[in-house]
Amino acid sequence: MPLRLYNTLTNSQDLFEAGDLAAAAREGRRPRVTFYTCGPTVYDYSHIGNFRSFLAADTLRRWLESPLCERPDGSAGGYDVRQVMNITDVGHMVDDSGAGGDAADGQGADRMQVAQQRLLEQKKSGKLPAGAGPEFDPANPYHIAEFYAQAFIQDGTALGLRVMQDAQRHPELMPRPTRYVPQMLAMIETLLANGHAYIGSDGVAYFDTQSFPDYGRLSGNTLDRIRSGAGGRVSEQAQSIKKHPADFMLWKPDARHLMRWDPAKELGHATPLREGYPGWHVECSAMAAALLGEEIDLHSGGEDNIFPHHECEIAQSRCAHGTPAFARTWFHPRFLMVEGEKMSKSKGNFYTVRDLTAKGFDPGAVRLELIKTHYRSNANFTEQGLRDSARMVERWKKLQERARASTQEGARDEEAARAFAQSMNDDLNVAGSIAAVSSWTNRVQEPTRADAELMDVFDGVLGVLNLKAGEHAVAAAGGDEARINELVAARTTARASKNWPEADRIRKELDALGVVVTDSPAGPTWSRQARL
Repeated sequence: MPLRLYNTLTNSQDLFEAGDLAAAAREGRRPRVTFYTCGPTVYDYSHIGNFRSFLAADTLRRWLESPLCERPDGSAGGYDVRQVMNITDVGHMVDDSGAGGDAADGQGADRMQVAQQRLLEQKKSGKLPAGAGPEFDPANPYHIAEFYAQAFIQDGTALGLRVMQDAQRHPELMPRPTRYVPQMLAMIETLLANGHAYIGSDGVAYFDTQSFPDYGRLSGNTLDRIRSGAGGRVSEQAQSIKKHPADFMLWKPDARHLMRWDPAKELGHATPLREGYPGWHVECSAMAAALLGEEIDLHSGGEDNIFPHHECEIAQSRCAHGTPAFARTWFHPRFLMVEGEKMSKSKGNFYTVRDLTAKGFDPGAVRLELIKTHYRSNANFTEQGLRDSARMVERWKKLQERARASTQEGARDEEAARAFAQSMNDDLNVAGSIAAVSSWTNRVQEPTRADAELMDVFDGVLGVLNLKAGEHAVAAAGGDEARINELVAARTTARASKNWPEADRIRKELDALGVVVTDSPAGPTWSRQARL
């Protein structure tokens, strides 16, 4: 059974077909899939909710590349995937929701400026983030963007994102918008020339949504609905400049913005566009076209990207290039909850990848916990679930080790392979594929080399068995080692003097740090215990 995948654009589960399929068949090669993933805006550490979306996209990519993945023509062997994930290093508004909203028109607080203010305050108190060396200038937006971009790459690498492995050899596969400003400006000039954009009295270049009849098809937000719902968040002055409330910013002149460009200098010719910065939406359209082509197979992003971001991407891309589609399939994972609640720093349930790996959790367990719930369902990240995932990964690792050590060749369990593939082909049912792996491992009594090979095939999709925490996690875990040694020594002294209340207090402090102390005749030893 070939892959059927829910397509947000058609609101149905469709047979996945790569545009390259016919050409590949004629040329006798694996078909190619062009895949664009909306990445983070790097003004802070990415949290596990962000990574749920990125990992769902990575799992889809891994399945498309798997030898078990069947193509629409019935042939097996999967696809060659060219995936691009942007790292947005231009400051955008804190609230980018709602086409025509304050943030979408560049009227909200700038994310990079918010980060700048936060980091300057941290510098005053001597608490800059770990890894921010003496050359790091918290007043420089490019330094801020690069610092958090590298943090994102470290975390994504720890979780096994294949696009990051690709980018080590081909850095252009993780593009930065600041390096594609000429391409954005060229697209904007094309839209102005063909009547799909205009320059308002405020000097802002806006996309004319009324010039594109398909606007709203992805999200269901028609122009009439947007007009009737306009107001409140958008100033009447800003609204009066635009032809329609849904019209969105392509370029905004602003000589005070932290990151800005001179369009005439970037383009090499005179232009009505003045010094300023690009709108959020045009960045992805320009980079996707430059790196993948004007029409692509697959586009992913969190469900919060559907409107306005992806709706606007479709409009400007199709109007700039004259193509019948921008992306043929749209893939949108849903939000992540933590212990049944929305993730929030104020609630104490806000976690980054490095938070969890520094506490001793295996990156494979974190990855499994984030991918095991169907991507179109809201996932609930829990302490118990993470521990369950850790135990499952450990069982699989032990079976793989035994199988690799076996001297028996054996035969591949085709029933397990078929059950795994059927689940993955059913709209990426990872839970079903995990159940297939667990059922198979329960049947295996004496694992063979064939079992090791099959586990490698399964893990090629799930990606949980061979991950290691990055150096940043090790450093974070070891940063308080001196303090732990002091506490253990103080506890030993308290116990020797039979000061049990003090010994108990210290034990509780160590427990809060996730440290377990084991007493023996040779003296106490300590180890970390994975915990939230």
